Amino acid sequence: MTGSSQHAPQNAMTEPGEIERFHDRCSDLMRELLGELAETPDRPRTFPAIEDAIGWPRRRIASVLGGVSRLRHTEFGGRRPYRFLGDRQSASGRWEMWMDAAQARAVRSARRGQKALTLGPAGTPPLERGSGGGGQRRPAAERRPPARSR
Repeated sequence: MTGSSQHAPQNAMTEPGEIERFHDRCSDLMRELLGELAETPDRPRTFPAIEDAIGWPRRRIASVLGGVSRLRHTEFGGRRPYRFLGDRQSASGRWEMWMDAAQARAVRSARRGQKALTLGPAGTPPLERGSGGGGQRRPAAERRPPARSR
């Protein structure tokens, strides 16, 4: 894909470390979307085609992208680890999304690193009982130190 046919190519991340950090900071749904895009690098697809591949309902991608917008803008200057073709530039006449091969390698690396750091049973993060909240369990990384008694 040429830069001139993409929508806002200057917003596409190119540094592997930045892409891995984005992967670590985003939601589980965004990670699932990134994983799917990494499976087919350099192949633009319409949102419905991607949603079908993941098994998501229609318009889920729009919701996930809206949800990650604040993270993108506050921590990454609006940059994103994927690319877009606008409806006027794409062969389908619809918005299309993809990752280039370098972006896909960075996402796969981040996924491997995430799995390597997982210490909990059946590939889950280590958990600890939260205080209150009806026995909800939180990942160890989200634990707060115990409150001091006065």
